[in-house]
Parts: sequence; structure tokens; C-alpha cells
Amino acid sequence: MGKKTKIGLAAVAVGAAAWAGSKALATPQTRPGKDVLDYGHPIVLAHRGGGAIAPENTMAAFRKSAELGVHGFEIDIRLSKNEEILVFHDEYLDRTTDGAGRVADMTLKELSEFDLGYHFVDPSGKTTYRGKGEKIVLLRDLLEAFPQMFINIDMKDSPETYEGSLIPSKLWRLIDSLGVHDRVVVTSFYDEQIDRFNLYAQNRVAIGAGENEVKKAYTAFNSQFGHLYNPRADVFQIPVRSSMFRLDLPRFIAFLANLNIPVHYWTIDDPEVMKGLLAAGAQGIITGRPDLAVALISEMEDQTQ
Repeated sequence: MGKKTKIGLAAVAVGAAAWAGSKALATPQTRPGKDVLDYGHPIVLAHRGGGAIAPENTMAAFRKSAELGVHGFEIDIRLSKNEEILVFHDEYLDRTTDGAGRVADMTLKELSEFDLGYHFVDPSGKTTYRGKGEKIVLLRDLLEAFPQMFINIDMKDSPETYEGSLIPSKLWRLIDSLGVHDRVVVTSFYDEQIDRFNLYAQNRVAIGAGENEVKKAYTAFNSQFGHLYNPRADVFQIPVRSSMFRLDLPRFIAFLANLNIPVHYWTIDDPEVMKGLLAAGAQGIITGRPDLAVALISEMEDQTQ
């Protein structure tokens, strides 16, 4: 046996011993259950209120989706200049309103002057909401208007900005003051923002996974050391693909499910894709077409009865 072969075999043996030792010593840490995630069946979350059927993040969209029978909303929040928490996705107004400018540079009064239905085109190809009075929505108003709804809240402001430094504490105070701890999930692409929020919440509110947490989970799943992964999130809201990696693999969904972590996929508007994800084990569909998603899940439930 050559020297290189001996070294290779020794390395394999050391790796196998390390794996066996870690497997014997490690106890996978499942996430404790959260009431908001104890739904027992796949759910439909209207993306930005259902942004393909009515102007995104408007009361028109939220009302329409609620009437369709969605289980909740997936929304984004930002802070205004006078530190009001707004239901809004973009950093700038240009794409969704008749105005322009950065959201954080304007007061609520200034932002309320813009028409959020200005650019909207519905699935039929006709603009139907311009001039209909759809204005920017406060998170407080949304939470109070739909007390029965699951609401997934995504903090969009970067932690490096002034508004981003404030929003985790302000969001926690609002949730706590309204007593809605058990019907919201708080998340962000920025893991740092989630950590900041949880410093206040102390695990009293369900939290989602930031980009780094998703990468960490997928790396663990794809290695021989998945048993060493200790999750820091209660739910994963993810796309079906990230860069070159597929995140919709049934084994990945099962890996997270074994840790008591449901997976919701965004933004899924194709019924066939929805069907495939649900068959793979997904517990939530985040969609701009809640009309299609609710109909599909209802049909699937009828077929199983």
C-alpha cells in the first residue's frame, strides 16, 4: 500500500470517527412549539396582501384576500420619518404610487397623500384602482382590522440605517401593546434584525429565518453533520431556489420538519408549482394570487375526504 493511500485511508478513518463521535454526543435541538404555527394543515398567506389581485399592501388587497379565505398575510414593514411603522415593501415610492422619494425621508402625513393604486394593473389587464383612495397602511391599523389573521412581518429597513436601528424595538412594543404575540411571525433578510427583535421579545414571538440562517441550515442538511444543526428560527420562508441550490427538496423540508420547523415558500403564483410544493411537505404557500391558492387547497382537501 502506497504512502498516499495510507494517508487517505487515515483521513477517512479520522473523519468517520469524528462523525460517529459527534452523532453519539449531539442531541438535535428541536424548536419549541409556537401557537401561531400550530395550524395542522397547509396555509395560504397573501403576499403583500395579494398584490396580483389588488394594489399591494393596501386595505383593498387585504380585504379581498380575507374574503377569499386566506389564513393570513405576508407583509413588509418600514419606518417613516416620524417613526410610524408602515406596511410597505420598497425603499422608494416610485414603483407603486404616483409619487417619488425615499419612504424613510417622509412623514406619515406626506406619505398619505400618495395614491397606492396608481400603477396597479389587475389580472384582466385593466387598471382598476387609480383614484380609488387606496392609501398607505399603518401596521397597527392592519393588526386591528384583521384580528383573526396570521401575519408574517418582514422588517425591510437595513440595520445599518437610522430607521433600521429603531424598528426592532418599535415593532416589539407595538406587538406587546396590542397583545398579538400569538398571531404574528417576525422575520427579515437581515439575521441581525431578527436577533435585535428577539432581544426584546425573548422568544415570546415566533421568528423566521434570515438569509444566513437559511444558508446554515442548508449547509448542515447537505453535509454529514446535520445532527449538529441547532436552529434559531421557528419557521422558514424561502424561495424554491437560492442561487444554484434547490430549497424545495422533500428531504430538506423533512429535515426542518424533524426540528419542528414548518416551511413556507414564496412567491408562488402557479397552481402546479403550489401542488408540487404541498406534495413535498410545504406547510405554507405565500402568493400574490390567493384566489388560485385557496381554490387549490380547498380542492385538495375535498379529494382527501
